[in-house]
Amino acid sequence: MTAIRKRLSVALGALLVVGGAAGIATYHGHEAVAAAHADAVAPAAEVDVATVISRTITEWQSYSGRLQAVDRVDIRPLVSGRIASVNFRDGSLVKKGDTLLTIDPAPYQAEVERASAQVAAADARAAYASTDAARAERLISTNAIARRDHDEKMNGSREAQANLKAARAALSAARINLAYTNVVAPVSGRVSRAELTVGNVVNAGASGPVLTTVVSVSPIYASFDVDEQTYLRYLRGDNGATIPVALGLADESGYSQKGVVDSVDNQLDTVSGTIRVRARFDNADGSLVPGLYARLKVGGGRPHEAILIDDAAVGTDQAKKYVLVVDEGNKVQYREVLLGDLHEGLRIVTSGLKPGERVVVHGVQRARPNEVVKPTSVDMSAVVAAVLPSA
Repeated sequence: MTAIRKRLSVALGALLVVGGAAGIATYHGHEAVAAAHADAVAPAAEVDVATVISRTITEWQSYSGRLQAVDRVDIRPLVSGRIASVNFRDGSLVKKGDTLLTIDPAPYQAEVERASAQVAAADARAAYASTDAARAERLISTNAIARRDHDEKMNGSREAQANLKAARAALSAARINLAYTNVVAPVSGRVSRAELTVGNVVNAGASGPVLTTVVSVSPIYASFDVDEQTYLRYLRGDNGATIPVALGLADESGYSQKGVVDSVDNQLDTVSGTIRVRARFDNADGSLVPGLYARLKVGGGRPHEAILIDDAAVGTDQAKKYVLVVDEGNKVQYREVLLGDLHEGLRIVTSGLKPGERVVVHGVQRARPNEVVKPTSVDMSAVVAAVLPSA
């Protein structure tokens, strides 16, 4: 009986050992199958890729400024008197030479007539003195007149001629003052309001009151300050080259007006580090008014080939900028890049990319270097258009 129990115990132990080994083997087998299945099932990350854009561009720099009239004139009276009439409507367009106001001309007309009479009297005296001098010249040749009398006649003739010139100059001055009673527009443009109306008495000169103001309409200037780097890069030594400028108003998202740089100041402001630049724009319809705020962008340098990408494709690695490039085998590559300015919503890449390469624009966080991804091709320009406001 004891022997039978011993044989049963040994057999049972053997079964337990064999079962345990089989269980361990089964566990490890399932684990390996599960791992292989996981490796086989894990899908490639889905990302949007776009081909970098290569095109010839002219770079632009953005600034803000104010519109200024080419000509601005404060109209002041050149003669004193009473305002007799106002001959314009406030805010109307006037041409050079148009009469804006009239100062009572009666006193100045009377002065012209008085000066004319003085000229006539001086002319008569000059004619008489000239005849008398001619007679004395004939008599002196025969010693029929004393030398002293001869000299007095000749001097009297010269004095009469001088008096005639003075009378004529006084007449010219009287006529000029009479003309000044018609206050005319010195330039073509838009006139302001009448500061003084009919019946007011004004005094002449630089200290006289401003009667109205005229500003030219077309062309018009936009003045703005350019930083030192832009001046050195684009505006210094342009050798007469035309530098394009685009202008947009406060209620516009785009740039509706095209112009050119008209002048650059002769010195840099050492406090702000900027230099004043003035651009010229056509304004035939008069829609641009002096004083308006203006957004401006300046095109500088020569057209050149550039690589452009969407900013969404750019990542930051500490102080470095990088993009993820997807090669022909859909494998991701880490690529460090150097970036330039924005151009029409796209970022200029100065180093690190070549034409034709594809970069990840959406799903950058899912892509890993040296891993295979599932790319979906999108257009780079369409990506930018989707986030930019319409012009």
